[in-house]
Amino acid sequence: MEVESIALIGYRGTGKTTIAQRLAGALGWDWVDADVEVELRAGKSIAAIFADDGELAFRDLEAAVVAELCGRTRTVIALGGGAILREENRRAIGGCGAVVWLRASVDAIEQRMAADPATAARRPNLTAAGGRTEIERVLAQRTPHYRACATLVVDTDAKDPAEISGEILAALNDHA
Repeated sequence: MEVESIALIGYRGTGKTTIAQRLAGALGWDWVDADVEVELRAGKSIAAIFADDGELAFRDLEAAVVAELCGRTRTVIALGGGAILREENRRAIGGCGAVVWLRASVDAIEQRMAADPATAARRPNLTAAGGRTEIERVLAQRTPHYRACATLVVDTDAKDPAEISGEILAALNDHA
């Protein structure tokens, strides 16, 4: 495999962190969750950053983290769902050897988010509506950016993590 790093992009709840861990283990690489890095640097959750400092401050910190992480080698990077919103981030992400868009249906995302109690505590609502309406609106806004950044698209509905990571590894080996 010739890629130097792998960036995982996609909406919240599509499996980026889980798949990053599995891919890194299979490859013998490091892995990192960009949202966790942002929280560590800020000393508070993303929800608290949004509440205390605003979305712009979060996006600025996120951009610094994305630039740094995308410069690493032999690393699988689970990026935040909105990392693709800024042009500078899209350029940095494009520097990764492979950019995998983990895609899921609105139904699957909604079910996964509801099943994860940490989501509500750590992540803010991005629209006043919240819930399914938010997922539909935000996903519609982000999908063109995900599509433009991705070198590989993997649907995650009704697949377990082993199947998803195996599909990614097979596709990357086919293109090596």
